[in-house]
Amino acid sequence: QVQLVESGGGLVQPGGSLRLSCAASRNIFSGNVMGWYRQAPGTQRELVARITSGATTNYAASVKGRFTISRDNAKNTVYLQMNSLKPEDTAVYYCNLVGAPRAWGQGTQVTVSS
Repeated sequence: QVQLVESGGGLVQPGGSLRLSCAASRNIFSGNVMGWYRQAPGTQRELVARITSGATTNYAASVKGRFTISRDNAKNTVYLQMNSLKPEDTAVYYCNLVGAPRAWGQGTQVTVSS
């Protein structure tokens, strides 16, 4: 049973923007804190943004001011708007619960390169 499906990644030039989407099963999404994570080659997966069911947000220092996380509770979907992208943002991006992650989805590749 597929529970987390990420989309919206791609190749973008430095300074560009992308909007990621994550469709989650209702049993995962409803009432829970959701987060966007990323993993670059050779590194550990890191949490870059989180959002509560009441839309309170927090960001990693590396993306604060450039990324915006949001959620649509009616659609069980969480978004990540990424602006002013940098080459160091290149990674596979995943969404999941924060604190007790479920099985990971396939992720979506974001590549920032000129």
